[in-house]
Amino acid sequence: MDDRVAIVADPGLSAYDFGPGHPLAPIRVQLALRLAGDFGLLRAEGAQVVAQVAPAGVHDLVKIHTPDFLTAVRTAGHTGDPGDPRWGLGTDDVPVFPRMHEASAHVCGATLAAAQAVHSGAATHAVNLYGGLHHSMPDRAAGFCVYNDIAVAIRWLLDRGVQRIAYVDVDAHHGDGVEAAFYSDPRVLTISLHESGTTLFPGTGWPWDTGGPGAEGTAVNVALPAGTSDNQWLRAFNAVVPPLLEEFNPEYLVSQHGCDSHFEDVMAHLLLSVDGQRSANQAVHRLAHRLAGGRWIAVGGGGYEWIDVVPRAWTHLIAEALHAPIEPTTPTPDAFRVFVQDLLGRNAPGRMTDGRDPWGQPFERNYHPEDPLDKAIMQTRRAVFPHWGLVADPFGAF
Repeated sequence: MDDRVAIVADPGLSAYDFGPGHPLAPIRVQLALRLAGDFGLLRAEGAQVVAQVAPAGVHDLVKIHTPDFLTAVRTAGHTGDPGDPRWGLGTDDVPVFPRMHEASAHVCGATLAAAQAVHSGAATHAVNLYGGLHHSMPDRAAGFCVYNDIAVAIRWLLDRGVQRIAYVDVDAHHGDGVEAAFYSDPRVLTISLHESGTTLFPGTGWPWDTGGPGAEGTAVNVALPAGTSDNQWLRAFNAVVPPLLEEFNPEYLVSQHGCDSHFEDVMAHLLLSVDGQRSANQAVHRLAHRLAGGRWIAVGGGGYEWIDVVPRAWTHLIAEALHAPIEPTTPTPDAFRVFVQDLLGRNAPGRMTDGRDPWGQPFERNYHPEDPLDKAIMQTRRAVFPHWGLVADPFGAF
């Protein structure tokens, strides 16, 4: 295919930085783009590197966030005072840093630029690894997220007449902020596959949370049990996501690719490998072409094993978008390994694989009603599928 892929690589976006010791460090994205560059992906046919983007303006931010919250963020970033605790600023998760408003608006502008590139036809796909701040609420920062770049970009598309946007979130944490922004808007289908709120922040995202009045069935949550691994995760994805997207028939597909679902990540309790995450990228990409005319906007998100996981997972994402997948057993480039050793004094992973060969068994095979994963899948299907005229229980075991 000859897809053009806009890849945001504005170094100024690294100003979104909560300071030393914070898990959401800009180096995560810097290393991912470095590895992608060392593989030649940023120079590949079809790649359109976006080296500079403008911050989102207040007129776009207020479509998602309240004016008082924007003022609070701006003030905190210029005075260092987090202000009223209700804003969610000044916490361990969201410490105040200089020019917080400007940096947060810049991240929103980057995801807006990705959406604009696809909407204009300049690109078929767009990737912004700096984005993915899915926990931010209209009047509150949370979970490392100040402004919600995803919601801002989706709202921009809606304001330009797009009628059906599907959002798929594969981060280990529930995509609560994006869901909340469009909970009562039937034009946006939000699907989040995440570790259950019984064991992980933010403690939300239950199967029975299915959308507000007039939008029933457009909020979809798969609350996965802790310990879910590659094949189980893919089984859940295949059991829920494709049938719903086929019914919804989106014009655009927006996806959040947090890679904190990895077994080495200390911020969650899922057990995916880089290979499983690569399979998830492939599945989302295929759905974008099959159902959304190829219009696909992908953003980053969580991922806190900066060296071993994030660079490989997100390099695979860029390669997948470019239709230039990297063979998993491929060694990481010598230049990248030397760079990591010199910069951080650590060994980089030697190959682009964790040595797994994931395969998502179809849900209809080997169904076990008491298995925690199959129970989670069935809870979501029973809560949502009837709204779309789909058969929730193919086994008739109500």
